[in-house]
Amino acid sequence: MKSREIHLTAYPKGEPGPGNFELAEVDIPAPKDGEVLVRNAWLSVDPYMRGRMSGIRTYVDPFQIGQAMEGGAVGEVIESNNPKFAKGDWVLSMNGWREAYVSDGKGLQKIDTSLLPPQAYLHIAGLTGMTAYVGIKRIIDLKEGETLWMSAGAGAVGSAGIQFAKAMGAKVVATAGGKEKCDFCLEIGADAVVDYKDTGNLAKAIREAAGGGVDGYFENVGGSHWTAALEVLKPKGRIAACGMIQRYNDASAQPLPDNLTNIVAKSLMIRGFIVTDHMDMIGDFMTDLAQWMMAGKIQTRETVRDGIASMPDAFLGLFRGENFGKMLVKL
Repeated sequence: MKSREIHLTAYPKGEPGPGNFELAEVDIPAPKDGEVLVRNAWLSVDPYMRGRMSGIRTYVDPFQIGQAMEGGAVGEVIESNNPKFAKGDWVLSMNGWREAYVSDGKGLQKIDTSLLPPQAYLHIAGLTGMTAYVGIKRIIDLKEGETLWMSAGAGAVGSAGIQFAKAMGAKVVATAGGKEKCDFCLEIGADAVVDYKDTGNLAKAIREAAGGGVDGYFENVGGSHWTAALEVLKPKGRIAACGMIQRYNDASAQPLPDNLTNIVAKSLMIRGFIVTDHMDMIGDFMTDLAQWMMAGKIQTRETVRDGIASMPDAFLGLFRGENFGKMLVKL
């Protein structure tokens, strides 16, 4: 059978563009003994993928020029010669950016689509939700009654984090860009929200919204948000550094903020994390998530593009702030 997939044509310098991607058609062989053929139904795009376009290994290998890119995907087994999988099974994989693939089963995880729609395993019930959970629960160690600042509150991790923190009994101040996104943050439970595009002094606006400082800051943005966080965190405040999307497309290094001494003066704890280093928490995560969902405390929102050819634009849309909740591509 034929399948289409997205290849990286060149490592971008600065912001990627459509010319960094190409749509290719390939032949998919019939599965051999021990293999399965999977047709993808939903694909994920995520900011971390920008780092894999640098050509440099960070915590994961870079994408290879002229080869299919990778990312989260859910798909259906349409042919199986592997006893662990049956035709009709739904599986989660990192074989995204393509319509179909053959696998020996390694790296495939069966998912239960009777409980949640399959695409939910790419956001609230997958690594996206797990990222928010780990950052808030383990890294920040947020306590009931404390105040959390969640950056990128209308994004996939941010919107999950707002709801998780509220379910844990915290006060949440969110930042987002534009009235519609700010309204969305309030709709899902944020106690206050600051439109970072409409304030001349972000730190002052956060402090006023929080009624003082904040105990924890979930870092998704970097740049101006990072500088403001060092101002508004209370003594012994905690930062979970998950991402810094404002800096991902910089063509050269930017100056450091001039308030780094606050780290020492306030005895701040700052810890970066990669969610896959914390998979020992997956049992607690799924238990808490199930309880919160049954209690009606969790809402989800998706921004969906259609067709494999839309993958590059969906990815670039993350940096243009076009997503509410999780950005997905439906095949």
